[in-house]
Amino acid sequence: MTVDDPEPVWVALRLVIVALGFVWVLLGVRVAVTRRFPMAWVRAARLTTSQRSQPIRLGGGVALLGASALLQQAPFLLPLPSAVGRALFAVALLLLMSAVGGHVLLRR
Repeated sequence: MTVDDPEPVWVALRLVIVALGFVWVLLGVRVAVTRRFPMAWVRAARLTTSQRSQPIRLGGGVALLGASALLQQAPFLLPLPSAVGRALFAVALLLLMSAVGGHVLLRR
């Protein structure tokens, strides 16, 4: 190992974030497309009746959060130029803000 190599703990943590990002994207797209929540979500989160009626909004928000996590970790795991890494980080922040904004503004 050299001085420039990243710590194995940080690499493992980033891989866990990427795996969680994939799971979030898949679950969010599944909820938005099927328009039904998994029963574990309904039981664990104790969703109210008004929240159960909005699976597209909640599923889309979860998918956007997962995509944001994936794009934010890409420059650390893939060899990319610095400018591309900054652009991906900006897009990740834009996705995060659109998920939060969509959740707040589309409340019915």
